[in-house]
Amino acid sequence: MRKGIRIRGNGKRQCWGGARIWRVPGKAKPPICASPSCSTPLPNLRHLAIIEPLVYLTLRLRLPDALIRLPSGSRLCTRRSSSALAPGSGATIFALSSGQGRCGVAVIRTSGPASGQALRILTAPRDLPPARHASLRLLSDPRSGEPLDRALVLWFPGPKSFTGEDCVEFHVHGGPAVVSGVLQALGSVPGLRPAEAGEFTRRAFAHGKLNLTEVEGLADLIHAETEAQRRQALRQLDGELGHLCRGWAETLTKALAHVEAYIDFGEDDNLEEGVLEQADIEVRALQVALGAHLRDARRGQRLRSGAHVVVTGPPNAGKSSLVNLLSRKPVSIVSPEPGTTRDVLETPVDLAGFPVLLSDTAGLREGVGPVEQEGVRRARESCNFLATVVASVGAQSHSDSSQRLLLVLNKSDLLSTEGPGPGPDMPPHLLLSCVTGEGLDGLLEALREELAAVCGDPSTGPPLLTRARHQHHLQGCLDALGHYKQSKDLALAAEALRVARGHLTRLTGGGGTEEILDIIFRDFCVGK
Repeated sequence: MRKGIRIRGNGKRQCWGGARIWRVPGKAKPPICASPSCSTPLPNLRHLAIIEPLVYLTLRLRLPDALIRLPSGSRLCTRRSSSALAPGSGATIFALSSGQGRCGVAVIRTSGPASGQALRILTAPRDLPPARHASLRLLSDPRSGEPLDRALVLWFPGPKSFTGEDCVEFHVHGGPAVVSGVLQALGSVPGLRPAEAGEFTRRAFAHGKLNLTEVEGLADLIHAETEAQRRQALRQLDGELGHLCRGWAETLTKALAHVEAYIDFGEDDNLEEGVLEQADIEVRALQVALGAHLRDARRGQRLRSGAHVVVTGPPNAGKSSLVNLLSRKPVSIVSPEPGTTRDVLETPVDLAGFPVLLSDTAGLREGVGPVEQEGVRRARESCNFLATVVASVGAQSHSDSSQRLLLVLNKSDLLSTEGPGPGPDMPPHLLLSCVTGEGLDGLLEALREELAAVCGDPSTGPPLLTRARHQHHLQGCLDALGHYKQSKDLALAAEALRVARGHLTRLTGGGGTEEILDIIFRDFCVGK
């Protein structure tokens, strides 16, 4: 049974885990805020308990937590960690949001308090259009009055906008001269400056329009190249992972409240029975859920970055022909001469909707020259970290039990229809002809099943963990819950729950450091 004694504010000497407690004298020098970045003096409180641990001890009450009732005129330290907004965030920003180059329509957006003024200046003497309605306006250079373009403009007053601030979109013709002219005109408006990469999304995050996992989902959606990547990114952008983590955080908050209630009111008769037992049940259930998500073998990360598929086998088995067939382009040289491929040739492809790095390798054989032997060595080395092997006959002995193997019998068009088929000792295999394409559909379906097992199916099941950051915080939360179960002192148990909850909060963006936010937002293009 965990034990703990509540710290009382009357200055009475008590013992809690080996800590000495005493009262601050009324005429003592006012204490200073514990924050290293603040020197705000705190008021003299005769009832303030100061604690000096004799051993390592994490205390339930921190100094700011104890200052609940203050004399009139007293100040609390209000200094907080750095905001999610970038320096100079009060300015209004603008950028080209659509792609660079000639196009039919280009979209230029602004965000900030001067957006409405910028729209009035470029469309003078017209007033602001109705909110969220497209209006055709003539854009003019505010310096010379020269017409720039006739464009559709949309006015999004905050907070009902993407960033939560006043926003404007200019849908102009996509010629480079038009885009350049409008950008220069916006740059001449007082209070406007060009946006940095990801700054629009960063402002949306700062104003609570997106949490951090949704921001990451938006970045993945922009960079998605396959159907599976799009589905996974869209689920994360819709907030599935964030909602899951918030639910877990609420569970920990409830458990922490139960532990705190027992610490504060365990001596009273009006406390419900089984408070600590209920907290233990909730923590055990959360441990099971966290463990299941951490056992996904990094499938979400692999889906973002792509799986590695290596084609290997003996010389002249049709490996290069198969790589060209799967990639739908001439990646490798095809020749009847053995040993044509002497290095590992890699190409990114979309296989059945999954991102794949497809590798062609040298034929596996002995007794050849040093150059081809180096290619064979690299081929064997590639098989040590691949996700799936597409192999021809003779290559299965080079795959260990941890690798996923598809055995393909190529050149099925040379088989006689009346001749005997493969022997009964042949392991499970697929027949294929790279010349006629017969058997390609079966191979693609087999690859889709293998890749779904390796990368996960983004259309079903719980949301996947797409970044190492997600794994780190969930593992940290699970470790903290392990400390909770081992703690014999209620104060340490409560602190373990706080640490676990903090990991979940940081996963969705609460309490994140500026450096982490910089890394996440720099992956966005300018204008998003």
